[in-house]
Amino acid sequence: MANAFRFTHAIVCRLPDSFEKNAGATSNFNLGLAKEQHAAYVSTLRRLGLDVIELPPDEALPDCVFVEDTAVVVNGTALITRPGQPSRQKEAIIMKAIIQKELGLPTVEISDQKATVDGGDVLFTGKEFFVGISERTNLSGARAVAAAFPEYPCTPVKVSGALHLKNLVTMAGPDIICASKTKDSEEVLKRMEREATFQYQILRVPDRDAANCLFINGTLIHRTGDEFQESVKIFNELACDTLELDISEVAKIAKLQAALTCCSILIRKPKHIKNL
Repeated sequence: MANAFRFTHAIVCRLPDSFEKNAGATSNFNLGLAKEQHAAYVSTLRRLGLDVIELPPDEALPDCVFVEDTAVVVNGTALITRPGQPSRQKEAIIMKAIIQKELGLPTVEISDQKATVDGGDVLFTGKEFFVGISERTNLSGARAVAAAFPEYPCTPVKVSGALHLKNLVTMAGPDIICASKTKDSEEVLKRMEREATFQYQILRVPDRDAANCLFINGTLIHRTGDEFQESVKIFNELACDTLELDISEVAKIAKLQAALTCCSILIRKPKHIKNL
């Protein structure tokens, strides 16, 4: 199961200038700093041994940096999502072509035209899926995830107070779910624990945004101590390697999203699939 968190590739997309015009932008948003932080994010993925496919920015798609929402990749199969925001559905179409051309992975498309699912609502624990039922993902979307990966249990979980499930819970390691001590996070965690097929350790941090972290090849990437000092103290007590990453400027626009997880699609490419 630990292999679920061993990755060979990542797909990212650079920030377009139109990102600044995103509806979530604040008056003190610094586009140049956001681009620098995203570049550091990409460099971190490479330092952890990933072959990073870096897509150019698309000015017609201001949210294109949030690639996670466009595909769910597990065991060498990519489910191409149907984002709940109609203006983002072209991003998924583009991602399908990238995954097929650059990685040669088989793709699955959603046949139910009423289904919507954002990748930010899909949490894979290595043993099962939890799919957040949210503003962007519906029950038909959760069924599409279950159909694409029939070898794993798949449980829909109602999300409230957040755009996506991964705003509230993420994986901090094999069998470790990271959640915050906030009301919304605790409520969704209770729902997950009631329905889970397997048991997990729970890592609770005081800050909601700090609960969004990435576990990649034995290293936990989390937000910085300057932002979330008490949460970082908890991360530093873990047995695994930990790494702080400042993505605070991107998070000003990603405030309804999950800044660390939403900026990449992580992939473990099967050895039998050769580069094209």
